[in-house]
Order: sequence, then structure tokens, then C-alpha cells
Amino acid sequence: MDTAAFRADLDLIPSTLERLADALDDGLPGLERLAMLGSARVLVLGMGSSRYAADVVARRYRSVGANVVVELASAELLPPAAPDLAVVAVSATGGSVEVLRAIERYRGTGRLVAVTNRPDSELGRLADVVVPLLAGVEASGVACRTFRATFAVLDAVLEELLGTAPAERFDAEAVRAAAIANAVLLATADSWMPQVADLLAGPMGTWVLAPAERGSSAQQSALMLREVPRRSAFASETGDWSHVDVYLTKTQDYRALVFAGSAWDAQALDWMAQRGSRFASIGRDLPGAEQVIRFAGDTDDSVAALTELLVAELVADHWLRTFGEGAP
Repeated sequence: MDTAAFRADLDLIPSTLERLADALDDGLPGLERLAMLGSARVLVLGMGSSRYAADVVARRYRSVGANVVVELASAELLPPAAPDLAVVAVSATGGSVEVLRAIERYRGTGRLVAVTNRPDSELGRLADVVVPLLAGVEASGVACRTFRATFAVLDAVLEELLGTAPAERFDAEAVRAAAIANAVLLATADSWMPQVADLLAGPMGTWVLAPAERGSSAQQSALMLREVPRRSAFASETGDWSHVDVYLTKTQDYRALVFAGSAWDAQALDWMAQRGSRFASIGRDLPGAEQVIRFAGDTDDSVAALTELLVAELVADHWLRTFGEGAP
């Protein structure tokens, strides 16, 4: 891992998304082989960022009645191989040891699909079908472009496997809109990012909230704050926050990044207001926010999921460059 190269990876997000949108229009390699599998059920396996993205995509498919389950590849209790089950193993590097171990029970079934940025990896070699993420090389070793690509590629894979799809997609149109939104945030970062970075630099850590439909934004943002500058950061689903994290607002200098749009925003903000918590809001002008960041398409969940976490990624890079690893 070379976190010093992280900003260069972030700067490539818009162009990577543009190329991915073109590939989605043309048809991703490997997709043509999936419909013939005749799958009634899909099991998606992944770890970390891959699982965060997979959870969001699978939830959309379940909302239209599709049988899609996402499991940690590290789990011991996984479904048995079956003629109606397709297994999609997601790993940007294609070398996650937990994923490679998990797929052993599904090798040789003809129904093992790899979603990876490295088709020539061990995972690619073992799979029956490989669908590439097409995200380019991440010099830092930190998943940022591969994370975004996972949404669109997995969405396309599930549609081909199941023969159905939700109305709201991570399709070429959404990916292009996200490319523009990411480009604008990168270009304007100097005007808002230092202030957000200062606001979120609480002595006890940083908390990140997002609605279930974009839970990946909170999870990935907290991961970036931990992985790049090695700061304490914690993710919550906005509604669940009132059951698991609200308690800390009473005793700590609580600093939060709120990805807006949950039906439960007001409930969380009421507790924060009562206890003097400080927060920035992304995507909506929430009452009490010390800073609000908007971007084109921020009310579209697909565009938002591919864009809003850039705020935390840029803060993570800023903290690393300003303070080095650890607390300021």
C-alpha cells in the first residue's frame, strides 16, 4: 500500500467512470455467458469494500423479488452448491484469501462468476466466468475506483443472471452523471474540504451516517478514514444510529458526517442538537449542519452512492498529508 499515491488515484475517478459507462453501453466482457446459467438464486461473496457495494446492489434486486444474498466470504456457514444457484465472488484484487477459500465448495459447478479488476488473478483462474471491473491500476492499493466500479458491474451481472432488474440502476447514465459530479467535487475541493476536515477532526474520532439504501457510503467513508490516515472512524445506518451510537453524543465531542436522504434523518439530528454534536451534511441542507456540500445528482441514490464518499476520501488524504498517520 502506498497511501501517498491516494490523491492521484482519486483524480482518475471521473475518467475511469466515463470509460466504464462506455463499456456498459458496449456490453461488459463475460456478460453474454451468464443468462445461460439459468439461475434462480444468487449468492454474492466478498469482503470489505466489495461487500459494502454488493449489499447496496443486492438490496435493490431483493426489492423486486429477486433471490440475492450477500455473505461475508469469511463465514463458515454458506449455502451448498446447487443447480439453481449462481455464486458471484467479488474481489478487486482477485486475491482475497477469504474469497479464495470460500469458493472452493463451488469450484467445478459451472456456476462460479468472478467480478474482479484482475482477470488474470487466482480468482479469475478458478472462476467459470470472469467479468472485469475495468477500473485501471490503483497505485495506492486503496480501493476507490474499484469500489465505484463494483456497483455498476455487479448490477449488470445480476441482471443477466436473474433476467430481471430494479427500476433504479447503476447503469451507464448514472455512471456518467457520477463522473461529472466527482469531477466537480475534485475541482472545487479547495473551497470546502479544509473546513470539513477541521470539523470532522474530533478528538474521539469521526462518525458517519447514511441511509440503508446507501449504507456503503458510511461504511466506505469510515474505512477510508481508518485506512489512509489511520484515524478512528465509525459507520452507522441512519435509523439504526438511534439504537447503537446515540449514546456517545452524551459523553464525547461528537463529530459526524451525515449522508442525507434517510427517513430517519430528523430523529438523529434531534439527538445531535440536544447534545451539541457537530456535523456536516452531504446531499441535503439539514438543519444544524455547520457545512453543507451539494453536487449535481445528489438526490439520485445511484449518483450519490458513486460520488458522496469522495468527501471523506479527500478528507482522509488531507489528514494524511497534514498530520501523517494517526491523530492530529
